[in-house]
Amino acid sequence: MTTTSLMTRTVHRLRGGDPVLRGLLVATLVSTVGRGMFFTLSVIFFTRVVGLSALSVGAGLTAAGAVGVVASFAGGYLADAFGAKRLMIVGTAVMGAGLVGYAFVGGLVWYVVVACIVVGSQNAASSARSALLARAFEGPKRVGARASMRVVTNIGIGLGTAVAGVALVIDDESFYRGALVVGGVTYLASLVWLVRLPYVDPATAPRVVGERAPGRSPLRDRRYLAITVLGAVTTMQFGLFEVGVPVWVSQHTAAPTAIVSVLLLMNTAIVIALQIPLSRGTRDVGGAGRASLVGGALMVVACALWAAAAIGQPVIAVVVLLAAAASHSLAEVYLAAGGWGLGFELADPERAGAYQGVYGTGAAIGAMLAPVVVTQTAIGLGSPGWVLLASMFFAAALGLWIVARRASRVGAAP
Repeated sequence: MTTTSLMTRTVHRLRGGDPVLRGLLVATLVSTVGRGMFFTLSVIFFTRVVGLSALSVGAGLTAAGAVGVVASFAGGYLADAFGAKRLMIVGTAVMGAGLVGYAFVGGLVWYVVVACIVVGSQNAASSARSALLARAFEGPKRVGARASMRVVTNIGIGLGTAVAGVALVIDDESFYRGALVVGGVTYLASLVWLVRLPYVDPATAPRVVGERAPGRSPLRDRRYLAITVLGAVTTMQFGLFEVGVPVWVSQHTAAPTAIVSVLLLMNTAIVIALQIPLSRGTRDVGGAGRASLVGGALMVVACALWAAAAIGQPVIAVVVLLAAAASHSLAEVYLAAGGWGLGFELADPERAGAYQGVYGTGAAIGAMLAPVVVTQTAIGLGSPGWVLLASMFFAAALGLWIVARRASRVGAAP
């Protein structure tokens, strides 16, 4: 399928269909253009322009991730109490302002402060978005809606990455800072569609102090906690691509730094083309478990190829990096689809916000640990570190498959 046909299908999806999904897709498309610019430039900007070391960047992201863990957990409960749409709007506004603030960072302290603001607001908004999807759609439509949003996300990130590629080629401080400002302002523009989103949160009945909320607490659901912990491990693959790969390419391979933009664009194209069709088999617990296992196996292949790229000449390194990006991107598609299926289907619908908040907390923990894990293994140890990462991803994916298989035998409901 060509890029033109993919864009045409996306435009039709934005124009028609469910009005809530349409509003979410447009807002997502606009905001992720800004995110794509930031993802492409951030690590290189902080290490080469601001002058931070790779370890400092990783440590700062870990500190921000700790704030994000709390925000993800709290966001789910706040979405139940005050409304998912309202929390999404507030979180988006704060994050957009934070992205603009990144352009004016001049040292480690302010970098950590801004990172905490950005990651915290992003994770709170993400929990609210998942709660909204769990309530606004039913059954298999939830995974379908989430897959559509993921496709649009990658289209937006692809556009942002292409724009950011200009700054990478020019390699000038003013262009880096200007691109980050444009990215933040673009992210803020998505508020126009979020505010107009035709979704009304279900009224929350007032409760007296000490009265328990309806439904089961996710903190007492051992099966759901298990997929949350295992999912936290698999979500580190995002941090590997966003943080580890740019550093690995620029510092440990003979490939030109500009190839980072190409790798991200390749990731975007694969997710756009395959996320929706490959997600169709994950709308039940069993299918979600199988997808997770396939994703784990693909991550093993990807880690081996990332490591191999360090031993070749420029042309060979580029070819191996492209193969690694393809395997990693396919793994992302399968792991994401499997995670959505398990996260939605094993949750108690009466506590949608709380359950999605807990699941989002697992993803936030993975994001918090990913920079340190990646820099201390793959970046710090080289080939042995890549072996450790591959083993970790496959073990977690195998665990998800085992939980899903047992759940499909006894029933998905908590």
